Amino acid sequence: MQLFETQRLVVRQLSFADLPALTEILSDPAVMEYSVRGVCDEEATRQFINWCMECYASHGIGPWALSEKASGDLIGFCGVGPELVGEFEETNLGYRLARRFWNQGLASEAVKGVMQYAFEQQNCESVVAIIEPKHTASIRVTEKAGFRDYTAREFHSRPVRLYRMTRDDWASNNQYL
Repeated sequence: MQLFETQRLVVRQLSFADLPALTEILSDPAVMEYSVRGVCDEEATRQFINWCMECYASHGIGPWALSEKASGDLIGFCGVGPELVGEFEETNLGYRLARRFWNQGLASEAVKGVMQYAFEQQNCESVVAIIEPKHTASIRVTEKAGFRDYTAREFHSRPVRLYRMTRDDWASNNQYL
């Protein structure tokens, strides 16, 4: 089910038909370097897709498939989903792209589309982004999308930056779109 499009991407729910392509992406150590899950084999990817489908059913959100418009190929995922941060369930931004699609602005394009969908269609109150300080590419992507302030935290025994954007922040940053 297609949710929305950006200039170069179609965003839709993940399904088990995506298992082979997504396993290829999530089994790449470079793609998964900053993931708390680590490298995923086919079974771990199947469990991830199952979790995504459960999120769609229970929360109406979750990590969504990113397909390139030009080819129709699955290039990764981007979305917002429930994440326990400390004692609170937060709406957390997450994304992964196949390495051959890095440095083309696609992550920024996907994140901006997802944030617009989360705030304007799903009425999310706030979204967090949890990023390790060494992951400079991901920091650039989230800051381009409008995330500004962060707090230093620990998440899964790793030092992270926890960024937060509220719906009001989004609206004031994007009032001229």
